[in-house]
Formats: sequence, C-alpha cells, structure tokens
Amino acid sequence: MNVVVMGAQWGDEGKGKIVDYLAQDAKYVVRFAGGANAGHTIVVDGKKYALHQVPSGILYPEKTVFLGSGMVIDPEALFNELKMLSDNGVKWEGRVFISDRAHLTLPGYREMDKQRDAARKRPIGTTGRGIGTTYSQKSERDGIRLADLDWDEKWNDLDDADKKFLEQYKDALISMRVNIAEKMWEYRKENILFEGAQGAMLDIDSGTYPYVSSGASGSYGASSGSGIGPRSLDRIFGVFKAYETRVGNGPMPTEFNNESEGELCEFVRNTGNEFGVTTGRPRRCGYLDLVALRYACHVNSIDSLVLTHLDIYDQLDEIEACIAYDINGKIVTEFPASIPELNAAKPVLKKFTGWKSDLKACTSYKKLPKNAKAYIEFIEAFTDTPVGIVSVGADRNQTFMRLKPWKK
Repeated sequence: MNVVVMGAQWGDEGKGKIVDYLAQDAKYVVRFAGGANAGHTIVVDGKKYALHQVPSGILYPEKTVFLGSGMVIDPEALFNELKMLSDNGVKWEGRVFISDRAHLTLPGYREMDKQRDAARKRPIGTTGRGIGTTYSQKSERDGIRLADLDWDEKWNDLDDADKKFLEQYKDALISMRVNIAEKMWEYRKENILFEGAQGAMLDIDSGTYPYVSSGASGSYGASSGSGIGPRSLDRIFGVFKAYETRVGNGPMPTEFNNESEGELCEFVRNTGNEFGVTTGRPRRCGYLDLVALRYACHVNSIDSLVLTHLDIYDQLDEIEACIAYDINGKIVTEFPASIPELNAAKPVLKKFTGWKSDLKACTSYKKLPKNAKAYIEFIEAFTDTPVGIVSVGADRNQTFMRLKPWKK
C-alpha cells in the first residue's frame, strides 16, 4: 500500500513527526521533493533529531529510505546529516539510497540563489540553500543528476571548482544511487510511505505563486518524484497545525496583526517553538485559515487530515479560525490566485471556546476535552475531510489515530 504524507499549509506543519510515526508500519520511506531547505524535527524518547534531506523513517533501524527523483541533493549537507545520524548511534549504511534521476545542488548555486532574490523587485525570501537555482537549472536542462556522475562528456562540461567539490562525494553518491522506478515496482506489494517537503500552499503550480518553492510539494509530486503512477497512490494525508505559520515573503491572509495581536503572536510563536529548523528565523504566525485548508484538500485529493500542535492552545480562553475573507468589502469563501486579492484579504473569524486543560495528559482521542473535539469537528465539516490523526505533543506517543492508515 502506498501512503502519502504532505503539508497542507505553508510547510512546517509537523510532517516529520507524522512520517516517523507512520513509518513503524512501512517497509520503505521515500522523500519525493525539496532539498536541504526543508527541516523535519523528530523527537524520540525526548531526543530531538533535525533532518533536512534524509527521510524521517531512517530512525527505525529496519527501514530502508530513498531520496527521490523530485529532490535536489546537496552532497555536502547530506553527508553532514548522515554523520550527525552516525554520531547519534543511527546506523544508516546500506539503508539510504538516492534516485539516479535526482539533481545535485552545487556550491555556487547558493550564492546565485541569494543574488537572484536580492535583485528581485519583490523578493521571495529564499533560504539561500541553492534550491531554486538547482530546480531552475533542471528546468533549463543544464543541471547534473546522479546518473550523470560517470558520463564523461557531462563531467567535462563542469568547471574545475564544481569537479573538485563533487570529487569528494562522487564515489559515495554512486554507491548509493538506484533506479527508483524499478525499486518501486519491485516493492509494489509492500507498505511504502511517501514523504513531502514544504506544503500545498508553496507548490509551484497550486501555491501562492511567485511566493512558492521551486518543487512539487503537492500530492502529485509523490508520483512524479518517486517513479510511480498516480493511480498507485492509495491514501493521501494532509498535515496542518491548529494555527497558521509561514516563512519568507508572500501573502498570508490570517497573519496576526503586530499592533493589535502582537501578544497573541508571541504566545503562539514561543509556545509552538515557531522558528525555522533550517534557518532559525522566526515564523510568521496567524489564525488557522480554513479557506486555504479546504482549497489544499480539494487540489491534492487529501483523504484524511492530520492535526498537529493542538496543545499550543491549551491555555487560551478563546480560539478563532478564519472561515472567509473580506476582500475590499466582498466576502469570499474560495481561495484566490490573485496576489493583490490575497494581500487585501482580511480574515472573517469564527470564535471557539477554549478547553483550558493539558492535552498532553490525554491518552486517547476519546479523552480530549469536549471543546477540543468541537474545534476538530468544525474543521472536518468545513473542509469536508476527516481528521484521521491528532497530535498533542512532539513525542511519538503523543499521537491519536482515528483510522487505520495502512488499510484500504
């Protein structure tokens, strides 16, 4: 069975924890998009792991993981990450493989990323990891893939600095590369978990373009970035937080107003530890945007939602969520493509009574407070999508399953 876990907001929704949790019943885990710009934090028995390119399933000693064709691989960052895993007692050798169709990020791409963004009239707010430039080179058909490392003509096209950089990792990369399409076909009768990066609203086609990532962070990326057909995807989980966050520039209709809601913003940011895993920069925070979430469910065929960070609201008397936009006096319930409309949008908010209790103390969904369940049930009704998994803390065991993810 093939199960996809993708972000249903602007990234940073807690996908890493959910992939790690679901991976216990998978045999293989495939990361299908993004690169070193992504950051997945996993807490196991109180120990925190920050992963950027290696799929989250690596923390299970018996799992095999793949970096897919839709990824862009930064060799230096990858091997630093693998060393971090080794230093923490995680034996990854023989369990990490890379698609031979994945593209490589070269050192010069990082500076190109920064220069391009600085030169834009409307900067994107890139992480500066060279991801956009790598995807751009790929689209222009000038990139280099793992499959090209022993293609002499392609190798000779590289400048000396790039050759010198790649020579440090060339043999190791070649030893890890595989034809992922053949592997997916070979393992088609096994449980395979597909891990996304960023989120639905950062997808280059369906996100808030041009303020998006350069890769396919929507559910279709699981197919195109992993070498399997779209009809082979059995279930799609969309992960979202009980509130909204965004990193970088671009519209965010429900962002807290610094003047009138600054205290609430600081509370959510600090309680939720809303600082980038990759950059460390504070994330923009706001009310849960149900208009955007419903849109993400529709365009990605999300069968089941995964709600994380619900416990962040434990102390509040009242909670609010956005159910429509006021755009220049017009009430809008559909998610617009227009950036000017999104920039003008003001959230129409619905109030919910808080639960004023410690959700981390709950041991099952049934034991959640009535008001927490009411919040969840409203989300389900609004999006017309069930919430199949609820997370009330960072650790693996602080997760409640409302359905069996590996049953069709």
